[in-house]
Amino acid sequence: MSALAAVVVVAAAGLDAAVGEPPDRLHPVAWFGRVVALADREWENPALAGAAVAVALPLAAAALVAGVVLAVGYVHVALSVVAAVFALFTATSRRMLLALARDVVAASETDLAVARDALRGLAGRDASALSPAQVRSAAVESAAENLADGLVAPLLAFALALPFGVAAGAGAAAWVKAVNTLDSMLGYPGKPHGTASARLDDAVMWVPARLSAGLLAFAGGRPGALAAAREWLAGVPSPNSGWPMGALAGTVGVRLEKPGVYVLNPEEPLPSAAVARRALAVVDRAGWLAVASAAALALAVPTPPEVLALP
Repeated sequence: MSALAAVVVVAAAGLDAAVGEPPDRLHPVAWFGRVVALADREWENPALAGAAVAVALPLAAAALVAGVVLAVGYVHVALSVVAAVFALFTATSRRMLLALARDVVAASETDLAVARDALRGLAGRDASALSPAQVRSAAVESAAENLADGLVAPLLAFALALPFGVAAGAGAAAWVKAVNTLDSMLGYPGKPHGTASARLDDAVMWVPARLSAGLLAFAGGRPGALAAAREWLAGVPSPNSGWPMGALAGTVGVRLEKPGVYVLNPEEPLPSAAVARRALAVVDRAGWLAVASAAALALAVPTPPEVLALP
């Protein structure tokens, strides 16, 4: 069973590398986003409603995914494997966002307007006044943060739930992805019904953000970047995102900043296109290290067939 779980991890990563994201009409995360949109409205008691949404929707997503993986296994075990691979594939994201970050960096050299427009697919900040170097910084920051949100967190959840079976692992990965999606859609200061989602995401991402920082430092051959990153975190509003961003800034030796909010590695210059590409290559290597680590953890974790495991 442990070997089967490792196969699921590797197959999901291979599927992402081969095809990237499925189209929205086939993407469970897009379907979940439409459900979340129904909850994004004025509530008479926004705190209570927001807490209910933060608890209920991710649990429902996890139960649905785990239930499908279990149910199709009673038809044929191979269908459970396929369902688990698809679930983990759609709960993780690596290739598409890295490709978009590379496109932003390339456009920053030739057409700043195009680069600013493309940046909207990566970062929520206003790009209208950003310089080419600041656009590149935002792309690199987003890639580092997405390593934690889009890859390390769901892989870790999958591996940690394997003592309860592969179906539970798939459900746990879906739960983390749902929590992160809620935060990205509702977790803004102007949306009081999103406060619970934002706080839950902060708690869920605490460990993955720090693991991602370690992976980036290791992938870039600069373990000392972790200690340096700690010194730059004071201005970062999120308790988590500063870790992978700061580790990448220290690893590559570059300044990353969100104007008026924070500066990471202030002694260095903002990224040139060449340095930005090097930073994205580090993120890419760290992503594959995350996949390898999750597969190794899956091999090491016992998955008893009698408890929520594949039939």
